[in-house]
Amino acid sequence: MWFGIGFILGAALLALIYWLRLRKIAVPWYSWLLAGIGIILLLFTIWNASTSMAEFETVAAWTSLWLFGIPALILVSAAIFLPWWRQFKKRRESKNRQGFA
Repeated sequence: MWFGIGFILGAALLALIYWLRLRKIAVPWYSWLLAGIGIILLLFTIWNASTSMAEFETVAAWTSLWLFGIPALILVSAAIFLPWWRQFKKRRESKNRQGFA
């Protein structure tokens, strides 16, 4: 299972990097850091919940899902939102400059 998850994450990261370079989108270092921490926390959440379910500890599994899963999703969504917002502001500013020129 973990080999497959690692393979899928690696392929997705490679595709993301190629797509960003193709579109010439610069992603700052702190977005990569937020995404990395969020993905690690998300993987920890999956591991913790699956092993707790395998041991028939359903309360621990559900508690770990919301305790670690929600911050992981917040970090990953912030890592996605910040470069998008930066790119949105760049496009808006370039349209404003073209309109006044």
